[in-house]
Amino acid sequence: MDWQPEPVSLQQLVDLLQQSTTPNTEIHMRVTQQLRSFDNIPDYNKYLAFIFTHLQQENISTRVAAGLVLKNNIKINVGNIPLEVIEYVKQCAIQALNDNVVNIRSTAGTVITTICTTYGFESWPDLLKQLVSLLDNQNILIVESSISALQKICEDSASELRYKNENDLYYIIPKFIELFNSPSVKVRRDAIDCTNQFILMKADFITCHMKNFLNGLYQCTSDTSPEVKKVVCQAFVMILEVYPNELMEELSNVVKYMLYCTQDEDESVALEACEFWLTFAEQPMMLMNLSSFIPDIVPVLLKGMIYSPNDIAIIKGLDEDDTNIPDNEQDIKPRHHKSKQHYHPDQPHEFIEDYEEDDDDYDDDDDEKYSEWNLRKCSAAALDVMASTIGDKLLEVLLPLLNTELQSSEWEHVESAILALGAVGEGCQEGMKVHLPTLWQFLLSNLENPKPLVRSITCWTLGRYAKWSLEPPLNTDIELHRQTYFNPLLEKLLNRILDNNKRVQEASCSAFATLEEIAQGELIPYLKPILENFSIAFTKYQNKNLLILYDAVGTLADSVAEALNQPELIEILMPPLLNRWNQISDDDNGIFPLLECLSSVAIALGPGFIPYAQPIWQRCLNIIERTFVLDDAFKRGETEEKPDKDFIIVALDLLSGIFQGLGNQIEFLMSNSYQTLLDIILKSVRDDALDVQQSAYALLGDVAISAYGYLKPRLPEFMIDIVKVITTYNESFHDLVCNNAIWATGEISLKANDDMKQYVGSIIEPLIMKLHQESKSLSLLENIAITISRIGFVCPEIVSNYLPMFFKQWCGILRNIADNKEKESAFFGMCKMIETKPNLVVEDFVYFCDAIVHWTRLSPQLNNCFINILNAFKQEIGENWEQCLAKYPDEEMRQIIRQRLQVRYQV
Repeated sequence: MDWQPEPVSLQQLVDLLQQSTTPNTEIHMRVTQQLRSFDNIPDYNKYLAFIFTHLQQENISTRVAAGLVLKNNIKINVGNIPLEVIEYVKQCAIQALNDNVVNIRSTAGTVITTICTTYGFESWPDLLKQLVSLLDNQNILIVESSISALQKICEDSASELRYKNENDLYYIIPKFIELFNSPSVKVRRDAIDCTNQFILMKADFITCHMKNFLNGLYQCTSDTSPEVKKVVCQAFVMILEVYPNELMEELSNVVKYMLYCTQDEDESVALEACEFWLTFAEQPMMLMNLSSFIPDIVPVLLKGMIYSPNDIAIIKGLDEDDTNIPDNEQDIKPRHHKSKQHYHPDQPHEFIEDYEEDDDDYDDDDDEKYSEWNLRKCSAAALDVMASTIGDKLLEVLLPLLNTELQSSEWEHVESAILALGAVGEGCQEGMKVHLPTLWQFLLSNLENPKPLVRSITCWTLGRYAKWSLEPPLNTDIELHRQTYFNPLLEKLLNRILDNNKRVQEASCSAFATLEEIAQGELIPYLKPILENFSIAFTKYQNKNLLILYDAVGTLADSVAEALNQPELIEILMPPLLNRWNQISDDDNGIFPLLECLSSVAIALGPGFIPYAQPIWQRCLNIIERTFVLDDAFKRGETEEKPDKDFIIVALDLLSGIFQGLGNQIEFLMSNSYQTLLDIILKSVRDDALDVQQSAYALLGDVAISAYGYLKPRLPEFMIDIVKVITTYNESFHDLVCNNAIWATGEISLKANDDMKQYVGSIIEPLIMKLHQESKSLSLLENIAITISRIGFVCPEIVSNYLPMFFKQWCGILRNIADNKEKESAFFGMCKMIETKPNLVVEDFVYFCDAIVHWTRLSPQLNNCFINILNAFKQEIGENWEQCLAKYPDEEMRQIIRQRLQVRYQV
């Protein structure tokens, strides 16, 4: 290296770096500012690299600081650092891998990784060969630093390596596998971890070495290092997921090893091993093998579900009545509002994601450690997946073990057994029905257990079986069954909602919300005591549990709907909500769940909400306007803090709720503020946040339904944006916005009548094109079909011309959806288009017959429309009627169509 630093400048920089390691915040900030001022000096990063690599007489902390500043500069100033400086840094970083100090070697690996991720591997084409060559070094410390650097690269850039350096990986993977036998624990761990990064890719360079890879892993199963055990377990989990066949030969031994590791005294090892059982249960080709291993697996999972002494030491408020202790701010998880979705929300989700969301229901600890995924939660989730996979067969092994645990004198064992009962509540629901009459009283009694953790988990488990309390077995007296099981459950959960332990409050509120969703109208006779308990809870709960309580109130409103609109119930319900409304400020995000709750309440109360509507309406407008002002200031650079758009979303959704609740009685609110409201909606549909657009289009549709007269003069403004959404938003990422915009278009059409004619030409073909996109969600396709029909209802002479382009697809999409007003309006529209241009649907008319006979509940008016169309077609077609029906491809369904048409319509 020819370059040498200037001594005085070098010493000045060393002094600054020494000061940067001081704990004094003021000095640290001053030094940081000085270091930033050097960014424009071309050789600044050379100086840092020189100090980091060559000044071995300096303090280690100073050298490490130089390396970290260097790493950050590379990341932040990409493109501004001369390439010859980067080349010098590369040489220094490789040299530093040979340093005697472990922190220097580790930081060198970080610098190397940063250069790769920032400039790409093409900027350092010989790097991998350089690092791999060092793996043969006789100095084990150099091997450790090299494999450590490779581990960072593989972890951060595995995909890039696959596509840009695939040929290199064919010889690098075997090199990693050789190091599984290294005498160094660090080398063994990192070598396995490097290989693990490529397993799920299922690429040739890993597949061709899978046998050697597995043999290397099998040798590592005797390794006593927890760090090595973890990566070995991770490897087996991923191999099971994508290469299950490769494990079959040694499956029994792999299962024994994973069972052993699941019981490891190091919980991090046990957790990695426990993930294996989740994958095992979800792997279809392992189903036959799963049953044979269940007797060995289930006891280990049950053991993992027991609180350890360390767990109990961590959990806050284990035995205390802590309802009067304010929550710490960090105890309250950030809450993000989900925008309103109109008509059949399509929400596909993975099982484990659901279970992770449910974690807090059975393990709702305040401590940060216990908000994370852990062995207890993973064990319960694994048992849940197994129950869903093999069903009631699981109970043959599980129940005898639980019987022993439930009778234990140690509360931790009783608690874990109750958790296990809840975990299998869905997958083994049929098999559990026989045992629930015996278990029910036991579970109810544990709602009074002196241990809060037992009370809270019992709430969760009872919530999992709540449906059974309402649905008795065949030949059982319904009223007697509900009096015996549902009524006590309702009463006991209400008592626990008023528990003095915050953990129990949360679990009972969540369980009660589940019960509300299941029971629906069955709760109506009990509304007064339910609301009275909720009202008391509002005076007891701290901020965190208030979020759950809002959800319970909102779910109750959704479940019983207009039954809540009774003066004596409103007098109980509204004061605590209004009290909270008056206490919380417009810029407190704790207002989100309150507004969500009020939206459900407004819809349920309907006219009963009128006395409370004006101030709530106005405040929503104020919140939205305020947030837009802050956002505009942020975009102009006048403020550094970007406002939270959720304030806009929740306020828009509450306004939607008020519209849905008040309907045509919204006039008194609209008369003085309709221009402000429409301005807000227009700004919202043009906002850059998709969630804001989504809620804005939902509100626009609600305005069209209840107050179209105010919207009509400004309809052209909104239609510009609707046409833009329908014609340009094609990616699935925009489907939710598109869904609500299309729904709003349908609602506008029903009110606009002839005013829609000028827009039909712009939107009808894009809608039809979307109808043929199978990648679209079912809810979006249904909305499109309904909206096309609604436009066709008011503009039949235009839309009917397009019937051949969508008729068959339309019939297939709407044949199976639930009978409701939206579906009815769609069929009225289709009938009108068929009457306008009947000759355009003759070829595929049998599909319309199929859609007709799938109705179970329809109005007399629609039924008459069907009769008229069927008779007209049969008369027109005459002898060819049977040939028309014969065009349906499924013979069995063809017979059903024929029979139902004859029975219902005599055709």
